[in-house]
Amino acid sequence: MSRSARLLDLIQLLRTYRRPVSGAALAQRLGISIRTLYRDIATLQAQGADIQGAPGFGYVLKPGFLMPPMMLSEEEIEALVLGARWVAARTDDELKDAARNALAKIAAVLPTDLRHELETNSLLVSARRPNVGTTDLSVVREAIRQGLKLDISYADINGRPTTRRIWPFALGYFEETRVLAAWCELREDFRHFRAERIASMTVTDVRVPRRRQHLLAEWRRVHNVKNDM
Repeated sequence: MSRSARLLDLIQLLRTYRRPVSGAALAQRLGISIRTLYRDIATLQAQGADIQGAPGFGYVLKPGFLMPPMMLSEEEIEALVLGARWVAARTDDELKDAARNALAKIAAVLPTDLRHELETNSLLVSARRPNVGTTDLSVVREAIRQGLKLDISYADINGRPTTRRIWPFALGYFEETRVLAAWCELREDFRHFRAERIASMTVTDVRVPRRRQHLLAEWRRVHNVKNDM
């Protein structure tokens, strides 16, 4: 375990105690020596943690201390790297650059040991991208962020062309395709549009009359979609 991760674990452990706990008990819980524990407590105190106590008397963490935002565990780093690599390999150029820039910014503020963990992470993803046709997904994402309606020319499952005015609110990144979830004014209901079947698309200057989070919540309820999707 890296030192940064160990410090984070120590803070989390101290938060579970309302009364002073002995250094020996903390060291045992963390699987470290008592000398290492004393050094770690001194480090946290130097970072601003209000840890009161002393050897032989026990330690307690007073409320209000927040760890520096980049004190991440190895598993959290792996999750970030894996997600960023998936985005860089499987999405459009704008999201690819955003993922790489985000990792670079995170690496710049990580402690040395955690930065090494990020830079040498060995979790890999496939570089195969799904077919999205000519649809510019960055335009779709911007329309969703701005809350603007889209006019699209679309081919249904049988290849028949249709035109729709839709209220986009979510974009699903699936293994084989990208799917735009929207309210369709023609059908007066929620519909899903595969990116590769959108022949053309125009962003209007007409604002969607409902907030995105409300549309998303209603769509989840109608389709019984879990909140973690």
